[in-house]
Amino acid sequence: MEKKNTYLGNDGLLHCTVCNEAVEVKFDVPVMGITGHGRMCKCQRELQKQIEERQRQQEEHIKRDRCFPSCIQHEWTFENDNGRNSKMQVAKKYVANWNEMKKNGLGLLLWGSVGSGKSYMAACVANELIKQGADVKMTNFATVLNDLFNCEDKNEYIRSLCRYSLLILDDLGIERNTEYSLENLFNVIDARYVSGKAMIITTNLNLEELKNQKQLSLKRIYDRVLERCIPVCVSENDFRKDNRVEAKVKFGKIINGGKMDEEKYE
Repeated sequence: MEKKNTYLGNDGLLHCTVCNEAVEVKFDVPVMGITGHGRMCKCQRELQKQIEERQRQQEEHIKRDRCFPSCIQHEWTFENDNGRNSKMQVAKKYVANWNEMKKNGLGLLLWGSVGSGKSYMAACVANELIKQGADVKMTNFATVLNDLFNCEDKNEYIRSLCRYSLLILDDLGIERNTEYSLENLFNVIDARYVSGKAMIITTNLNLEELKNQKQLSLKRIYDRVLERCIPVCVSENDFRKDNRVEAKVKFGKIINGGKMDEEKYE
């Protein structure tokens, strides 16, 4: 702190002219010729907190960009949830017990029909854990397979997926049922399995299809998923249908000057 921002107090120490706290400490007995040292006053501590908070927010933003394929998913949070998915409580409890989940390599298998909110639920977990400082990656199986097809070093790409504390893989079961696709899919799942790190996986397949798969190449993938990921059925509502209805209502109000629209558009 510059001298003009301080004054000499009755205690013989320099004080901040704004908060009046001392900005130095004097030793009763000099230590190796040193008689004292500076200290942060209240103003400086608050400024330091602001700097650290800005740094934390910047780091958090970088992690979100690295985690999600779309910035829209930055807003998929517990706070923004509409409360209609009762299974969201499972996601919240997973986050609340993250240290133990991480330690034991336990994840979630979110299964159910299209539009039931599985991806949103998984992204809520990701966003909350990123707040806590965790490194999370959310992608989908189609992207992973496409990346593997185009990259020069497939092993390094798979190792990069294993560096994240939590890996979220969307849409298990939509990949092409080819030898190449299934082999690479197995390699990704198996690498996480061997590393002992947690996964969250979403799928439109039902639990019976996952448990009773006869095709060997699929069975060995699903078996590893089921061993580490606790199945959670998320099929109570079709939220995409609800969103479509809500969009039509908004559209009708806009073009009708705020009035309800009774016209049909399909």
